[in-house]
Amino acid sequence: MALFQWLNEGYIPFLLFISIFVFIVLLIKHLFMKKARNVRSNLPPSPPSIPIIGNLHQLGTSPHLALQRLAKNYGPIFFLQLGQIPTVVVSSARLAKEVLKTHDLALSSRPQLFSAKYLFYNCTDIVFSPYGAYWRHIRKICILELLSAKRVLSCISVREEEVARLVHRVKGSCQGTVDLSKMLGLYANDVLCRVAFGRGFSEGGDYQRHGFQKMLDEYQELLGGFSVGDFFPSLEFIHSLTGMKSRLQDTSRRFDQLFDQILNEHIGSNKIQEHKDLVDVLLEVQKNDSDEMPLTTDNIKAIILDMFAAGTDTTFITLDWAMTELLMNPKVMEKAQKEVRSVLGERKVVEENDLHQLEYMRVIIKETFRLHPAVPMLVPRESMEDVVIEGYKIPAKTRFFVNAWAIGRNTESWEDPNAFKPERFLGSNIDYRGQDFELLPFGAGRRGCPGITFSTAVVELALAQLLYSFDWELPPGVTAKDLDLTEVFGISMHRREHLHVVARPYPL
Repeated sequence: MALFQWLNEGYIPFLLFISIFVFIVLLIKHLFMKKARNVRSNLPPSPPSIPIIGNLHQLGTSPHLALQRLAKNYGPIFFLQLGQIPTVVVSSARLAKEVLKTHDLALSSRPQLFSAKYLFYNCTDIVFSPYGAYWRHIRKICILELLSAKRVLSCISVREEEVARLVHRVKGSCQGTVDLSKMLGLYANDVLCRVAFGRGFSEGGDYQRHGFQKMLDEYQELLGGFSVGDFFPSLEFIHSLTGMKSRLQDTSRRFDQLFDQILNEHIGSNKIQEHKDLVDVLLEVQKNDSDEMPLTTDNIKAIILDMFAAGTDTTFITLDWAMTELLMNPKVMEKAQKEVRSVLGERKVVEENDLHQLEYMRVIIKETFRLHPAVPMLVPRESMEDVVIEGYKIPAKTRFFVNAWAIGRNTESWEDPNAFKPERFLGSNIDYRGQDFELLPFGAGRRGCPGITFSTAVVELALAQLLYSFDWELPPGVTAKDLDLTEVFGISMHRREHLHVVARPYPL
């Protein structure tokens, strides 16, 4: 009632005036900035833009696809004006190397996304923290204390136990159709929770009670990097109008409550643990840290969220797409099963020592990374100084997007790029650890993902055991053409529909 009274009292003309005033101010600012950029810089080619919004209207609901189409028209490097944000997009291995290696230091900072500030305690995590002393400090902690090869090896029993539970879950549903996506999600979540928090959350209804899946889905979408408000930083109220702010408040509150519970459990525990989890290590670093940058509780929460969300997502998405592609390509599936069953012989349980012998299975994972990188648009970078790429002078404070999805399907690097052909990697030295820019599922350079070793170990062991333990088919009446392969765009990108399968235990 108060709203209608307010409108009837003559405030509509006032609102109209404010709207027109804001529009004029933005238009003048847009024209001024465009003129200034043209004077200062020789920018890459760009599609026509619209005043104020620039090229925002060309992103659509699947930016990785829209940007791939633009690359076909404007080349592997092009410029976009996204609202108030000058942006460069690269879509080839050669130019990705320029961005992620040649100019790695100059392009090592991150834009301060509104969503990242909310979720990651003012961007004090590893992924979204701006380049500087604090970021170097926490990255060193993560590499040496949390994600080293030694620590990944120490978690082998967790991986083996959770793979066994995954197989048990599938066998328990073998009488009918299995929702494999759900089971892979539980596996990824439980491995990460046990390594990071010291316990799983899938038992006793904790997974549903805490709403893990809803939180992860929200996390993926909110951090996609293409929220309208993030392209108009001077107009922060846009986040309220779009509903982004309320979603962020709800999701961040739920994560914060979970992390408070976990931290309190660890601080209040008197148990002497043989194997410390990641929270134990971070609390120990906080207690013993005598540096000028001691970790705060919020810093620890931000790092935990990095590990939890990113680790769960990449594992689940890779396994889900790998099994989807294998079901659509039964000859590849059969060849992979013969390999793992031959290596195991009379044994029924895959051990991590077996994995180096499974060459064909490992190239299947590479091909999955190529076609379906979990993070299709690498987390955006921001230039700290002017750089020259391909003869174009690009000013400081420009946002850079590397379209890993498009690079994985670029005809310059790959023959028949849209086909699932693991054989392309047999005898090939191309790897996914950041040295070969044709394949960038984990990024590269200073801001590359430090969790490659952990993620790979979790994926390989599960996929090998699933290939050994079951013969897989699509449900009766369902063919590969019937599968809905639509993806939900976000910072990471999973299939919209779950993968339902028929699993027959092997050996009978």
